[in-house]
Amino acid sequence: MNDWHSWAAVVVFVGAYALIISEKIHRVAVALGGAGLMLALGATDDVSAFYSEDSGIDWNVIFLLMGMMMIVGVLKKTGMFEFLAIWAVKRARARPFRVMTMLVVLTAVASALLDNVTTVLLVAPVTLLVCERLALPVAPFLIAEVFASNIGGIATLVGDPPNIIIASRAGLTFNDFLVHLAPLAVVLVAVLIALCRLMFRSSFVYDEDRAAEIMALEEREAIKDRRLLVQGLVVLALVVVGFVLHPVLHYAPSIVALLGAGLLIAVSTAETSEVLAEVEWPTLAFFAGLFIMIGGLIHTGVISEISKGLATLIGTNELAGSLTLLGASAVLSGVVDNIPYVATMAPITADLVQHMGGGKDHVMWWALALGADLGGNATAIGASANVVVLGIAERSRRPISFWQFTKYGLVVTAATVSVSLVYVWLRYFALS
Repeated sequence: MNDWHSWAAVVVFVGAYALIISEKIHRVAVALGGAGLMLALGATDDVSAFYSEDSGIDWNVIFLLMGMMMIVGVLKKTGMFEFLAIWAVKRARARPFRVMTMLVVLTAVASALLDNVTTVLLVAPVTLLVCERLALPVAPFLIAEVFASNIGGIATLVGDPPNIIIASRAGLTFNDFLVHLAPLAVVLVAVLIALCRLMFRSSFVYDEDRAAEIMALEEREAIKDRRLLVQGLVVLALVVVGFVLHPVLHYAPSIVALLGAGLLIAVSTAETSEVLAEVEWPTLAFFAGLFIMIGGLIHTGVISEISKGLATLIGTNELAGSLTLLGASAVLSGVVDNIPYVATMAPITADLVQHMGGGKDHVMWWALALGADLGGNATAIGASANVVVLGIAERSRRPISFWQFTKYGLVVTAATVSVSLVYVWLRYFALS
């Protein structure tokens, strides 16, 4: 980091992060302003910002979000989310903690099959309606679901984008992730539910009158357009199949989402302008700005220097190296997006594994995946799902502040990373 551009990139990123935390300026304005400064100072350029896979805007994420937001926008018109909200509340007997537990488990399971962003886009509208029906605060439920989506994503190869990068680099299969990380994901979901019971206990207020009203409802009456619902569900099912068959079909999730959105608009009576109005454009703009700022750190070599320093610290001790890699990745992924971090760290991890004689049961790779995936829960901008949910909450006029999210995120991250450290030590060293 001898070049002044590197230090300029660090100053811009840290300054932008401080402004996002302070919430004195809207996070979209901060992200776009920071991106503009990165470009103006020469920390990155137009080619790197807009066309580079390594240091530019991740268009796969942007268009995946846009496509799924359009599909969700159509499904909203059918009454499906009202149906699911009433169904969920009735199955939980209108008990708030039971409702949260049901939504957390549903989100975690769905995030193992879909990406976590798609999952929260589908679950969040249901949650808003559930909380409205039961007169409950929305923030605890949405925050818990974000945590569940990031935890559930560790279980499979397609659950979180970093997993796909790691699998490609390490030659790991879908079944490898199921065998090695899915059992831990189950344990961590149980840990999350226990933490939610403690962290959000003041939110679980049971209202007998509202509960009685909902229990008397017939959920089928919530469906407004059955034909559109069938069309939407068929397209959504095709999109899910496309996501799951990604290793076979080789279609990026963004392509699958866009094809699904286009097909649904083409075959249904939904107005294109109304569907596009459902897209969270400020959220997409925030992501674009954030990607450019992080790209400035990559382009100037800041991320690479951090990764090399971590590699030097690890050395050749596989146990210490695995635990250090897991912990450090969790910390870094709470600050920068885990996709460029894993993309930068993957070749360094490969060198470490080779230097250690091939590694034990791919433990270094599992450590990298766990740290990157779980670290995203630490802050409000640590993972894509976090940012999306904050955008949904703001649009529904129930905003969640940076610190409101982060004060719980730090607790959940500390607990889940600690359990993961013990899991790695026990499974791959103490009991092997």
